[in-house]
Amino acid sequence: MTIKANKKSKVWVVYILRCSDKSLYTGITNNIKKRFAAHDSGVAAKYTRSRRPVKLLATSAKMDRVSAMRLELKIKNLPKEKKLSMLKKTAKAKSKTSICAVKKSSIPSKATLKNLAGLWQVHLKKLHHKIPIQGSPERSLFRVVFEDINGRYFLLEQIPPQSLEHKKQIAEILDLLAKENLARIQPYMADENGNNVIKHKNNFWQISPFVRGEELNREKYIYEKWRGNALATFLIQLRRKSRRLSLADFCNVFSLKNYMYKLVWEINLYNKNIEDEISKVVKFLEKDFMPMYEKLPVVFCHGDYHPLNVIWSADDIKCVIDWEFCGFKSELYDIANLIGCVGVENPQSLTGDLVKSFIADLKKAKIISQRSWKYLLEFVVALRFAWMAEWLRRKDEEMIRLELDYMRLLIDNINSLQKAWL
Repeated sequence: MTIKANKKSKVWVVYILRCSDKSLYTGITNNIKKRFAAHDSGVAAKYTRSRRPVKLLATSAKMDRVSAMRLELKIKNLPKEKKLSMLKKTAKAKSKTSICAVKKSSIPSKATLKNLAGLWQVHLKKLHHKIPIQGSPERSLFRVVFEDINGRYFLLEQIPPQSLEHKKQIAEILDLLAKENLARIQPYMADENGNNVIKHKNNFWQISPFVRGEELNREKYIYEKWRGNALATFLIQLRRKSRRLSLADFCNVFSLKNYMYKLVWEINLYNKNIEDEISKVVKFLEKDFMPMYEKLPVVFCHGDYHPLNVIWSADDIKCVIDWEFCGFKSELYDIANLIGCVGVENPQSLTGDLVKSFIADLKKAKIISQRSWKYLLEFVVALRFAWMAEWLRRKDEEMIRLELDYMRLLIDNINSLQKAWL
């Protein structure tokens, strides 16, 4: 099945970056200077965020967005050694563009970090600043991988003071899930007094065993059936192992409906250039989904479940990370978020083996009500508002436009997608 995409008459280029681990990243943009700055500061893409500094190797000639997307996909499907030559065929002598490297932030001394590790009875031997760390770096003030005298690896993180209570709650939740024998999670370590968070010289720290995984092939993983099976298996286990978690332990149930309407109100005030397009999406959701939203069952969710928040082995999940948004939400939340994140990589993957095997396994497990399944596509669309909020906050016009196009693509293909999924 072919997903239809709308054509936009904007000026776009395809670009290739070389990451700190020597891997290549291919993307498209209509503002290369701004897009590179976003990669450079760690806010453009999760892949480059943990592989900085990055270097711009080349950009293509200018073209419309659809042509750029086609060229991007063609380059992504090439072997690494052929990617750059393919792009240079369309480039305008931009391969020698010089870009400044990222400035290194000041970091604690090794002596300080050694003292910190000792608070958990861990004896630091060597720091590994160059080991890539998965997960969002903005959720920590500082983080580093280190090795102890026994050859074990750990992740040490400095916590923003305003996140202290939330980080404690996450640590408690992971401990509870571990006691329920939920596999593929990594709880934080506790000191001799049972504290998961330690205060040291007015700063707050956490430590956990470091899990190193296999790098995802960004062109291929979104079509791999076994990943869909593995992702479904974890969600099924999370549902079963989280039954002892009490709703009373959380402030409230997250309402995607209220969140969406609040964002729409802000868009109508401050982003009138996209007001009409957003209004069309809202009208689509209000037809059937919004009246039913509050009737959908609520369960404990990871809150940001997608393949880039997973540490992978060669054939399975090693660890699910980034529990910052966990809590009680509608039962489709994690499912819709994962599908939306896979599809935004390449819309054709929405009907690929990863997504279809993921949905099939969940349906077979019967952990989702029939009522909820009816609104899967609408839930995927509604959840894109959370991503839209992020791009609006960063004033990233390119990503705002891409998100709008993606929402429209999902809506335009509702019948074919529902048929493929359900």
